[in-house]
Amino acid sequence: MKKNYYELTYIVNPVLDEEQTKATVAKFTDFLTNNGAEIDEMNEWGLQSLAYEINRKNTGYYVNAYFNAPGELIAKLERQMQIDDNVMRYLTLKYDNKMLAYRELQKSGTVPQLRERATDEEKN
Repeated sequence: MKKNYYELTYIVNPVLDEEQTKATVAKFTDFLTNNGAEIDEMNEWGLQSLAYEINRKNTGYYVNAYFNAPGELIAKLERQMQIDDNVMRYLTLKYDNKMLAYRELQKSGTVPQLRERATDEEKN
C-alpha cells in the first residue's frame, strides 16, 4: 500500500486544562499510529494568538505533525477531528515532490536563503 507524506496542523480549544489538552493531542497521535501512519515529527507550538476570532476565542493550542500514511486514512482522521469538540480547526497538506525536497532541506538545516532580510536601517 502506497504511503504519502502529510503535514497536519490543528488547533485545540484553549479553555481545556493541561491534562485535557495533552489527552486530545495523544488521542490523535494514537489514531495516526494505530491506523498505519508513521510519524516523522510532532511539534506542539503551544498557546498562540489566532489571526481571527473563532467561537469567541482569540487564542488556541497549536499542534503540527509530519507523517507518512495511506491516503484513505486522511478522510478518517479528518472525520474524527470534525466530530471532536476540542478541535477548533485543522488543515492537512499532502506533500508533492517539491515540498518533499524542501522538507528534506529543512530537516538537514540547509535551506538556502533566497534573499537577505533588510535590516531596520535599510528599511528607513
